[in-house]
Amino acid sequence: MEKKSLYHSHDKHYVAVDSIIFGFNDNELKLKLIKRKFEPCKGQWSLMGGFVRKNESLEEAAYRILEDLTGHKDIYLEQLYAYGNVNRDSEDRVISVAYYALIKINEGEEEVGKKYGAKWFSIDKIPPLIFDHEEMVEKAKKRLRRKTIIQPIGFELLPEKFTIPQLQKLYEAIHEKKLDKRNFRKKVLSMDVLTKLEEKDKKSSKRGAFLYKFDKDKYDYLVNEKGALFEIK
Repeated sequence: MEKKSLYHSHDKHYVAVDSIIFGFNDNELKLKLIKRKFEPCKGQWSLMGGFVRKNESLEEAAYRILEDLTGHKDIYLEQLYAYGNVNRDSEDRVISVAYYALIKINEGEEEVGKKYGAKWFSIDKIPPLIFDHEEMVEKAKKRLRRKTIIQPIGFELLPEKFTIPQLQKLYEAIHEKKLDKRNFRKKVLSMDVLTKLEEKDKKSSKRGAFLYKFDKDKYDYLVNEKGALFEIK
């Protein structure tokens, strides 16, 4: 008689990934949500997520689902936390591993959004969410605040070219507080990781503001070779 593996004597569970997708537009931090098209909780707002396939890792599943539902590739993605409350999903026993993603909002994603019923919400105007998704969002917001102080991940939310005032508005939106204009400018320029361009953004004033780019290669060199730190408080 063939001997069964010990694994067969244990319960099996579903494993899912849920993504807290942050964007930045109109000086506001945004969250992308999807209207659920199946039960349970059909018609209610949800984070974007799905089940992990047998032949893929958690990270591969997270990237696949994000690309399918948003059209974005090569985006910043970080594992956040695992949620395994026994009754978190009313349909079955589902363990979800949450990730948060940072993407640049652009016009190209509009058609994908319509297809899946996805919509951007201002972070302070989020509708009620299913299951434990609100808890996931709150945890992701706290992680984002901590990480943007010590790592330059905030640039993942900005266009390739940006102004210092735009960068400040981003940090104010993430940290939900006003920052001193002079001190912020002095701090970010002192880190020597921004390249000033000859171009100006004249949308907000006739005089305009110079555009900058984040120099990732220089940042990596300063961190790895000089032991420099990215720090905005």
